Amino acid sequence: MNEKESPLPASAPRPIRSAANLAVVALALAGLAWAVRAVWHIRLAMAGEPASGPPDQGNGVHRPLNALENSYHLVSSAGGAVTAVCALVFLLWLDRARDNARVLSGKEPRYQYFWLFLAWIVPVVNLWIPRGMVADVHGSVFPERRLPAVVNWWWGLWLAGLAGGVGLFYADSTDDVIARAYNGVWPLLAADLVIVAAAATAALMVRTLTAAQQERIDEVARTGS
Repeated sequence: MNEKESPLPASAPRPIRSAANLAVVALALAGLAWAVRAVWHIRLAMAGEPASGPPDQGNGVHRPLNALENSYHLVSSAGGAVTAVCALVFLLWLDRARDNARVLSGKEPRYQYFWLFLAWIVPVVNLWIPRGMVADVHGSVFPERRLPAVVNWWWGLWLAGLAGGVGLFYADSTDDVIARAYNGVWPLLAADLVIVAAAATAALMVRTLTAAQQERIDEVARTGS
């Protein structure tokens, strides 16, 4: 086979297991952070709204927070920070997996590099391009195999977590979420449960796709192709 016919670029696949392990750990921590947030939602609901009313009194007036409400602000901020770090680590894994898929298949990724970051935040396209990038990692290397079901489970849970402004990205302020917990905690708990499930499913997806890609990397190394 001459150079023009070779399906593989000259570069070699990059190590993927360490990036995958970091992503799994980050996803586990993110899931734990949201589980802790759910516990605080339950604590707020059980405590009940103070006689002084919600933290946001309206017209720009905010009453002093009590100890439980203050602690929820800390839990919420910590959870947001952990989620941000998790997102970065996940993208680092996806970037490496995409690069390896290009090397192993000899095909350019279906989506340009800038979509690795923009696809998650641009309205409308964020409903399918992120899943498409993940599916392309597997499909370009294993066109003969079906896409693992865990990818669709992860994506369905991710979209559910985005729905309604009570999941991954609250439409309201933290004080407004506290008021929700006082007056109707079940939608918050449902969103928390979906996000924890999405994090767990994402971790399983990372392990599944990484194992398949590592299998092909080892095969290429053995044959020297």
